Amino acid sequence: MVARIRLWWNRKPWIFFTAGAVVLVFGTFGAVRLARSAPNVPTVEVKLTEFVDRIQVRSEVKALKSIVLAAPAGAGDLQIIKLAKSGSQVQPGDVVAQFDSTQLKRQQEQRLTDVKTAEAEIERTRAQHRITEEQLQTDAEKAAYDVERAKLDLGKAEILSKIEGEKARIGLANAEQRVHEIAERITQNRTAAAAEIESRKQKRAKEMFDLQRVEQNLARLELKAPAAGMVTVMPNFRAGNWGSWPEFKEGDRAWSGAGIAELPDLSTLRITGRIEEADRGRVKLDQDAVIRVDALPDKEFTGRVADLSPLAKPDFTGYPVRKNFDLALQIDQVDPRLRPGMSSTARVAVERLPNVIVIPAETSFVKFGKTVVYVLRGSKFEERVVEIARRGNGQLVIAKGLKVGERVATRDPTLVEQED
Repeated sequence: MVARIRLWWNRKPWIFFTAGAVVLVFGTFGAVRLARSAPNVPTVEVKLTEFVDRIQVRSEVKALKSIVLAAPAGAGDLQIIKLAKSGSQVQPGDVVAQFDSTQLKRQQEQRLTDVKTAEAEIERTRAQHRITEEQLQTDAEKAAYDVERAKLDLGKAEILSKIEGEKARIGLANAEQRVHEIAERITQNRTAAAAEIESRKQKRAKEMFDLQRVEQNLARLELKAPAAGMVTVMPNFRAGNWGSWPEFKEGDRAWSGAGIAELPDLSTLRITGRIEEADRGRVKLDQDAVIRVDALPDKEFTGRVADLSPLAKPDFTGYPVRKNFDLALQIDQVDPRLRPGMSSTARVAVERLPNVIVIPAETSFVKFGKTVVYVLRGSKFEERVVEIARRGNGQLVIAKGLKVGERVATRDPTLVEQED
């Protein structure tokens, strides 16, 4: 048998070369055709899972309870000469901020002068009324003496002429009237003295109050921590641009009553943000949320809706001015790295659909007004129209058109073929 094959090969070797060439050509054509029918497009598996629709909210970490350290009220503008840094830890009694005392010391000197002037006016008023009363007392004694003398003259008039007797009676009446007038003047002087002295005392009390307030402000030029905590320096609203204010720093001037720093209670941290009017009806208390803090990218926090404002508030951060609602999330985990003022992004779960067919949004395409997907069938992609039940968070819930376990293309295979 082997001998026959050799003999046949020796006679017709071209037949084998021709057959080999045919096989090679058809194999290459088949490979090219197969490659075209199944372009290199990534696919994902159609799964039956839970669909969670979330709304995204830009938010900020805030503390419900905090101690604010403010510049003295009524002290005017004060220059900060010492200020602790944000994030530094302090103990009770530590100095957090200190102001320049030059201006208040000048005010203290002026108030002291005003108090001494008011006291001197009181003493001067007392002395003046004392002199006036002494003079009136002298006049009263003289008038009383004149009354006694007039009585004596009247007694002598009984043995004198009738005219002299009438003059004596008139003189006695005048003397008694004089005594009465002087008594009235003494009473009026005492009343006027009491009223004027009381007015001077009230003025002195006001000057004393102003002095005490300045002294209190002087004592408050050092803002000390009432409790242990972490310092958060507050923004200086006189510096920077609208919506972007830098923190206070040493050398800045703080206005009366301005909050300089706060000591937040880290156990009361919450995530606060604002939601649009269109989303207000979808958000409810106790809905769960996932939170990403910009400064802590390595960790995702969980939380729940703890508070939701019932009234809309204007938002002046953009134009036109919109209205939205305040939202507060309670954090489930406590992380010592969390700080008030940190920016964050919260995603609140507003709807859940269990056991539904879900595919990524990038696997759907719009063709001639219909939503289609490309399902991998063997070595080819099949275009199929699907019906979408829900959209959200980059996912689609499919009502009709797909089965669990099928694989769909993440890119349009027809476009890939054209590129090839």
